Amino acid sequence: MVQRIRLLSGGAAQGLVGQLQQRLLHEAGVVVEGTFNAVGAMRDKLLAGEPCDALILTQQLIAQLIADGHVVAGSDVAVGVVRTGVAVKAGARVPDVSTPDALRAALLAADAIYFPDPVKATAGIHFMKVLSTLGIADELGPRLRAFPNGATAMREMAGAAEAGVIGCTQVTEILYTPGVQLADVLPKEFELATVYTAGVCSKAQQPQAAAAFIAMLAGVEAKAVREAGGFEA
Repeated sequence: MVQRIRLLSGGAAQGLVGQLQQRLLHEAGVVVEGTFNAVGAMRDKLLAGEPCDALILTQQLIAQLIADGHVVAGSDVAVGVVRTGVAVKAGARVPDVSTPDALRAALLAADAIYFPDPVKATAGIHFMKVLSTLGIADELGPRLRAFPNGATAMREMAGAAEAGVIGCTQVTEILYTPGVQLADVLPKEFELATVYTAGVCSKAQQPQAAAAFIAMLAGVEAKAVREAGGFEA
């Protein structure tokens, strides 16, 4: 019998979950009905009473939700580390972004800059701090294009009319979006490596199926899929 689980997840894991859907169905008889968005927005949905069997959020948020009783203690499993990167349109010239000065020049040369929610998305919050540190946040203001999550930002960038566009979000969201390509991760001075963790919701209606999903997602057999999609051990 097929069991359906409801997943609330950060956008960084959307591509990975999609890649494993068929295997999960065939091997565990589980179908995932996922909602993907900025991690802060997913936390807020859970706290507002959204039905949920499993969560994939940052390690910090999962730990807080365990402490508050919203995630089953001991059910949390690290999925992997995701770095934040810079993207350009597929086939476009790849700019040098390997140093703060090079990144600053690339951003100033762009016609538009695509990135996720600067309030609730991990990468979006970080990117705005980078712009402030570089001293160009105000100058770039009219060219900034913020979207609810990185996957949406990358899709919009892929279809943008402007030629010289650039984006910044989690590497996973870049790699899984057709029409864009990874230029590089952020310079070491601005590095953001986020640990994503999965857990079973305390009010899960399908806790066993949720645990089976998490075990496959973070298991050895899915290692190659995780790495190909930007999740590092």
